[in-house]
Amino acid sequence: MPKALTGVRILDFTHVQSGPTCTQLLAWFGADVIKVERAGTGDVTREQLRDIPDADSLYFTMLNHNKRSITIDTKKPEGKKVLESLVKTCDVLVENFAPGALDRMGFTWEHIQELNPKMIVASVKGFGLGPYQDCKVYENVAQCAGGAASTTGFDDGPPVVSGAQIGDSGTGLHLALGIVTALYQRNATGRGQKVLAAMQDGVLNLCRVKLRDQQRLERTGVMREYPQYPNGEFGQAVPRAGNASGGGQPGWILKCKGWETDPNAYIYFITQAPVWGEICKVIGKPEWIAHPDFSTAAARLPHLQDIFAEIERWTMTKSKFEAMDILNQHDIPCGPILSMKEIAEDASLRKTGTIVEVDHPVRGKYLTVGNPIKLSDSPTDVTRSPLLGEHTDEVMTELGYTADQIATLRNLGAI
Repeated sequence: MPKALTGVRILDFTHVQSGPTCTQLLAWFGADVIKVERAGTGDVTREQLRDIPDADSLYFTMLNHNKRSITIDTKKPEGKKVLESLVKTCDVLVENFAPGALDRMGFTWEHIQELNPKMIVASVKGFGLGPYQDCKVYENVAQCAGGAASTTGFDDGPPVVSGAQIGDSGTGLHLALGIVTALYQRNATGRGQKVLAAMQDGVLNLCRVKLRDQQRLERTGVMREYPQYPNGEFGQAVPRAGNASGGGQPGWILKCKGWETDPNAYIYFITQAPVWGEICKVIGKPEWIAHPDFSTAAARLPHLQDIFAEIERWTMTKSKFEAMDILNQHDIPCGPILSMKEIAEDASLRKTGTIVEVDHPVRGKYLTVGNPIKLSDSPTDVTRSPLLGEHTDEVMTELGYTADQIATLRNLGAI
């Protein structure tokens, strides 16, 4: 059965993380993704953070599944012609070069349109149009410029970046949506277009609740669901909120049995208003149900620290999984703090294809994250990442080159 994007051909000029995240997702949905790499070295992440000598790193393999690799030297006229042939036969060109790099290669938007008016050119950049548009950006820079770092961490400490790659992978997901949308519009217009996903914009989109809180703070001067209330002070900008949920249902991370030796023996606990009575019963505080200081959500806000301290006295008597089992019986929202080791060993995640074991001809078997988006009529098969230039001859043959022509181009160093 054909997959959702079968027939779509992607010219993948991406490297490191943001771009490859996007193109890998498209490949999982069935697009033919042709990754263009530099001869001899390829994507820089092939050798970054290596754990096995002379094998592609996990950094590369986990971001380039289901793709084909071709090596081209675009500085050579013959190599540039090969690339022009690819532009003519592909639907989308995806790149995350530094600003202006594609133009310097000779592939301006105007030239690409001359070669293929239906071509969609999709780009990841650090910033959108403005004073920083020419700046180079990496993951943590994007988190800082997009508002995530200033609102993450505890109020008495410095800004903190997240372990989640919301700058790189988050922007790659945004770009994938933009590409699919442009492909859909092309069905009606017949025209290609440019698609831009700026990393600052992507991070800010994921931090929209903090922009919401900034406006609330400017109007009221206080935010009652933040841990700074009622005893702390609010400044002019949204503060760091520790482990507060950032919404209307107060939550916090609480210790569980074994926390003294296990850094992840914790649970996230939400004091959702509709189940407040159940919470009181479970932790042995039934008198709180009708107590005026605790009976309503508004009354509880000034006492959240005391409430969570009492709940923690209960969670510390249970493992995080025991606590979760008990709390779920009462529909109390909660979640264990899972380590990467626990996630890697989770049988249910393997069953759903969220964690996948892949076999590589050089490095052997390794675990990777599978497609996070599940389609009922287009299941994902995760295949290994390509070796450097593995599909050069195959792609060249598809472009109409003969074996002798391919050999000549290789001797010239163009491929």
